[in-house]
Amino acid sequence: MADRPTSSTSAVRSLVLIAVIVVALVAAFAYTGGWLSPGRLTPAKIVNGLAPPGGAALGFRRNHAKGICFTGSFESNGAAAALSRAPMLAPGSYPVTGRFNLATADPKAPDATVRVRGLSLRIVAPDRSEWRSAMIDAPVFPVATPQAFYALLEASANKSDPDAMKNFAAAHPEFGAFVAWAGSAPWTGSYAQERYNSLNSFIFTNAAGEDQAVRWSFVPAAQPEAVPVDQLKARAADFLAADITQRVQSGPQRWTLVVTVANPGDPTADPSKAWPEDRRKVEAGTLVVNAIEPEADGPCRDLNFDPTVLPPGMHVSDDPFPAARSAAYSVSFNRRTAEDKDYPRHPAGGATP
Repeated sequence: MADRPTSSTSAVRSLVLIAVIVVALVAAFAYTGGWLSPGRLTPAKIVNGLAPPGGAALGFRRNHAKGICFTGSFESNGAAAALSRAPMLAPGSYPVTGRFNLATADPKAPDATVRVRGLSLRIVAPDRSEWRSAMIDAPVFPVATPQAFYALLEASANKSDPDAMKNFAAAHPEFGAFVAWAGSAPWTGSYAQERYNSLNSFIFTNAAGEDQAVRWSFVPAAQPEAVPVDQLKARAADFLAADITQRVQSGPQRWTLVVTVANPGDPTADPSKAWPEDRRKVEAGTLVVNAIEPEADGPCRDLNFDPTVLPPGMHVSDDPFPAARSAAYSVSFNRRTAEDKDYPRHPAGGATP
């Protein structure tokens, strides 16, 4: 009987502690959702900013909405195993589901009107761990931070101010490198001829526990052939899907995975800055694309290529973009999943969203 007050007091303290924890969690959730700070950048704001003037295409990804699925394998040669203990970097063959895509919110955009092309991958190891990655063919990202990316979306959508983009470029000088690439780099007529770059930095950890900052690229076996933009515009709206389908039907298409190793002092938090060309490079294996399927009924349609889904031996660096992309991808995935009834399973005109 004498211990009842102590037990009662202990119970009350426990309840108070639980209440404090719950309040803290709710507050943290509210903060990350932007509910306590209306001016704060949130994943929903980024996704909303991607929408074209007529609104989002229901049932589609909010960016990179146009694409086509593929399946194949990653044939690892084991050369990168010294950098990372990730199981899919050990020698062997690992199944891949992927997607070629265009950086547009419009799934019906003519291919020749979209400058940036993308490659998304899911590589699965025997232990079921996964490496997911979403890359583009640009050598640098347009801006240095997620906040600057949102400012870019706002400036590009601001039709009432003719100087909006000019003012944005003046405030974000790093944007010039991307503009220079977009305006001068040759276009190709095929997904198979593109080099796709992670741009974001990640950390590889080897079996000895040693960390190393890296970026990676998938370099095509097919020789890039420049095609004038006016000739591309004369082609069918979906020429890229038709081309890659024909190529893969004729034989597997291949890319070499090249891992670039940072030197001390190389910028790892800023994807708008390229690393010098003389950095150590490791050819880690080959991506082999064996089959193409339209996205409407393909294996990639419901995949979220979240760049923070990483196997043991890989983790994010101080680069803020993977976390921001992961959060935005989640919002996009949830929205398009809820709109499944609006998704055209067999798009008119042979489009491959």
